Amino acid sequence: MAREELTRLTGNGNGTCGEDDCPNVYRTASGSIVVQGDVSDVFTPPQGEGLVEIPESVLREAVRAFGW
Repeated sequence: MAREELTRLTGNGNGTCGEDDCPNVYRTASGSIVVQGDVSDVFTPPQGEGLVEIPESVLREAVRAFGW
């Protein structure tokens, strides 16, 4: 799936974080959530899964975007 196919819920999209790769939350066409952030190694997740860290402010912004 290409980034262009996702609905960006956070960030202003101006790329000021460098290469437009700031921590963000996206919604897919099917309604699931994709989270982008710094890779974390706090524990080893099950095979096929990964861990990322995102700032609390990004998660709060996503919650507001959903209207929760």
